[in-house]
Amino acid sequence: MNESFSSLIDSASSILILLPNKPGFDDVAAGLSLYLSIHDKKPVTISTPSPITVGFNRLIGVNKIGQEVGNRNLLISFPNYDSTNIEKVSYDIENGEFKLTVVPKTGFLAPQKEQLEIGYAGGSADLVVLIGGTQDADFPTLGSKDLEGARIAHVGARTLTSGKGVMSFAKPGSSVSELVAGLIKENGLPIDVDVATNLVMGIEEGSSNFTSSDVTPDTFEIFAHLLRSGGQRRPKVKLSPMDFPEGSIPTQPYSKPVEQPKPEEQPEPISEKIEEKEAVIENPPSDWLQPKVYKGTSIS
Repeated sequence: MNESFSSLIDSASSILILLPNKPGFDDVAAGLSLYLSIHDKKPVTISTPSPITVGFNRLIGVNKIGQEVGNRNLLISFPNYDSTNIEKVSYDIENGEFKLTVVPKTGFLAPQKEQLEIGYAGGSADLVVLIGGTQDADFPTLGSKDLEGARIAHVGARTLTSGKGVMSFAKPGSSVSELVAGLIKENGLPIDVDVATNLVMGIEEGSSNFTSSDVTPDTFEIFAHLLRSGGQRRPKVKLSPMDFPEGSIPTQPYSKPVEQPKPEEQPEPISEKIEEKEAVIENPPSDWLQPKVYKGTSIS
């Protein structure tokens, strides 16, 4: 290892943190922690080729993860719209406001709002930091032309088998989060509550709650450092079918309960009602017609 991790960060003008294909919770926690640690210091983006699922939502900053390798260029597209229906595209600037106009051919509708898709393209990073993974195939984005000429570093608990010139910061550990926590501490990179909390959750998940055979005294030392830095332990919330309303889980058949028809209520014969009232009038209580005398106690 000819260069320190901090010297790589300092010499880079733009950084891309790249997560592997189908990353684990530990990978995402480690990558996000590094992103949060340096994003005030350097222009940095974090990306993964796989969609981020709800299982990562308890991590801080998870919304910062994209699937693009760069954000140098704004990309506007119209999926499911026939491009041959477009006559021309023009732009104008009015009062400092940029306006893009898409003009359809005569007889055709313009692209609809729901067909509009906005993204980014074009990488400008000169340093790529690979998180986790064990081989080039875990990082298909490395083949992108946008990353040609960029320096590549790898942080992981296993050595990366690569045909590219990769600077390795890999070493044995209970988790990738443990190694990233060590790099942040050793290189004097910023660590706040958010960074420490992500790393705490990553170590717990990656080490199977400290039951992994890769757990060492160093694991507990760095974990204690994270807790002293404000890291919070957030229990993993387990969802069960009982947490959802009936019929909301597609994998379970749902049958709407059949309402039993109510028996028709037969109207009470009018003659019976009249007879009942008459019976009440004909047989009043014995004292019903007697004068009523109020008896009370005066208060003086």
